[in-house]
Amino acid sequence: MSTPNKICNDGASKLIDDGICEITSMLHNMSTTTEDNNNSGIANTCANCGKEGDDVNNTCNKCKMVKYCNAACKKKHRHKHKKDCEEHQRLAAECAAKLHDEQLFKQPPSLHEDCPICFQRMPTLDTGSKYKTCCGKMICSGCIHAVEIRDGGVGLCPFCRIPTPSSGEETVERTKRRIAVGDAEAIFTLGFYYDEGEQGLPQDFAKALDLYHQAAELGHASAYHNIGYAYETGEGVEVDEKKAVHYYELAAMAGNEIARHNLGCIEERAGNTERAVKHYTIAVRDGYINSLKMIKQFYLNGHATKEEYAQALRSYQEYLGAIKSAQRDEAAAADEDYKYVD
Repeated sequence: MSTPNKICNDGASKLIDDGICEITSMLHNMSTTTEDNNNSGIANTCANCGKEGDDVNNTCNKCKMVKYCNAACKKKHRHKHKKDCEEHQRLAAECAAKLHDEQLFKQPPSLHEDCPICFQRMPTLDTGSKYKTCCGKMICSGCIHAVEIRDGGVGLCPFCRIPTPSSGEETVERTKRRIAVGDAEAIFTLGFYYDEGEQGLPQDFAKALDLYHQAAELGHASAYHNIGYAYETGEGVEVDEKKAVHYYELAAMAGNEIARHNLGCIEERAGNTERAVKHYTIAVRDGYINSLKMIKQFYLNGHATKEEYAQALRSYQEYLGAIKSAQRDEAAAADEDYKYVD
């Protein structure tokens, strides 16, 4: 099976606003309260004494919206600027929150590419595919099983025809060779081996987390998710709910459906059912059935509309239509490890 995401639906925290864009430049174009001297927001003009010039560059530390010629002018003007400063900060926070939500709830890119053998959409369920350390390809369970049958169980990679590793040591060695060429999936996979103590490696949360961070820097969505899981559960780090949510959000925006579902659970526990439904709806489009179950429960409890539940059902049916095949059904029937739908 493929290297799985770690699943966690516990812990609670509100969403944090990370400041996705430069708020200051946007606020310069917004209508704001006028300063006493009408100099607020004018570049290179001291808000206290009105002096102009390139040397007027001592900016308000809090709102970043007004400038002064020196620290003395800043201090003298502080009591006059206080009300406007608080308003600038409020507007900046609102703008940051709005932009953050626009990014957070945008339909993410597909995390799962088509199988390179059958060219059919890859299942999201971990057992529906497997990462091959020989060639660095992710191959669906249907194609793996079909090749096994054809070859009489010899165990050749369906893509590159190299024999399957015969030991955990060989598996780790191949994974490291893939890491040497910058393969993010290989980095993530080795991290998972340390995380779970698999392939003959000792369980080491610190090493796992370091490898997850390396993979995340290369844009690996599941690595972001597993970092979030570590902070939520305290595996190798102190529990930090804000960091957990932060990394879950990064994973969700990159297309990880489990992180997306976990964000829905967090919002649900915080009483934010509308935001929870948004998260669950996106996760359903990527084939996460647990999110469909949550929307159904919301509908039965009156927290989701009939149309929201109907849309979720349609989305899941579309996903099933894209991934189902007779070959994958045969594989799932032959071996539980080849199961590709819940």
